[in-house]
Amino acid sequence: MKVIREFEDRVNTECLTGAIPGFTHLYSGQEAVAVGACEQLSDDDFIISTHRGHGHCIAKGCDVVGMMKELHARRDGLNGGKGGSMHIADIAKGMLGANGIVGAGSPIALGAAIACKLRGEGKVAASFVGDGASNQGTVFEAMNMAVVLKAPKVFIFENNGYSEHTGSSYGIGCDDVVKRIEGFGIPVFQADGFDFFSVYDAMAKALEVARHGGGPSAIYCTTIRYFGHFVGDPQLYRAKGEVEQYRDESCCLKNFRARMQASGELDLASLDAIDNEVGALIERAVNEARNAPRPQPEDLLKNVYDNY
Repeated sequence: MKVIREFEDRVNTECLTGAIPGFTHLYSGQEAVAVGACEQLSDDDFIISTHRGHGHCIAKGCDVVGMMKELHARRDGLNGGKGGSMHIADIAKGMLGANGIVGAGSPIALGAAIACKLRGEGKVAASFVGDGASNQGTVFEAMNMAVVLKAPKVFIFENNGYSEHTGSSYGIGCDDVVKRIEGFGIPVFQADGFDFFSVYDAMAKALEVARHGGGPSAIYCTTIRYFGHFVGDPQLYRAKGEVEQYRDESCCLKNFRARMQASGELDLASLDAIDNEVGALIERAVNEARNAPRPQPEDLLKNVYDNY
């Protein structure tokens, strides 16, 4: 979670200086969801992310330095510097890609889940979507087909309160997203999106269903995003002091540190040491990204389609 937080904070800074091209959407505040879910998966399982996908990539084990180079549009970035922020993928880690089309990841992940079922190897596929994507027809169709085909698929819904600039309380036409999901015949395990352990436990229950022939299930998490819809979003639609209050009272990293100290599993010095290691990693990633070569014209048509 700390790697994601530091990565995103630094990406925000780099974007504002103009060092990173293109649109960028940050995941800060939602780290407990990505890490809690992906800690239950192996490299052999698959995930599909969203346009806010850096956190999911890091949680699934993608190389942080390679990601930073990718965002800086460098030749030796994770995808040759041609994918950028919204299209990072790493097949070796089971990360089938971030996705710039809202809601498009659910049917793609369903395809992976059907392949998992046909191959009979006990693998699963999971998709992350936000509250805005929960209104998309593609998500509805994927949920229905997953039930019909009993696909080993986990639908992970992250309600961070805003669909772009619209509050979820306005943009979602029903009062209860969980009941909507259950209406498709899918069991839903609710989790506290500010608490790693809550998400981790919910994902374990979902995988118990998926890996033993029970078909799809879903996880529904309430969380918050610290930044706007995109880097540079002035966030005039948010109440004054809203983000600061969440940072003070509901930060998943603070929750994790408090629990580790209370349980005695990690003391303050150990936690600080981890933070320092993360800081050094991100600094190295930025330095290497700034000094890496850019793609050349002859690279334009290389690796734009992968058959797997």
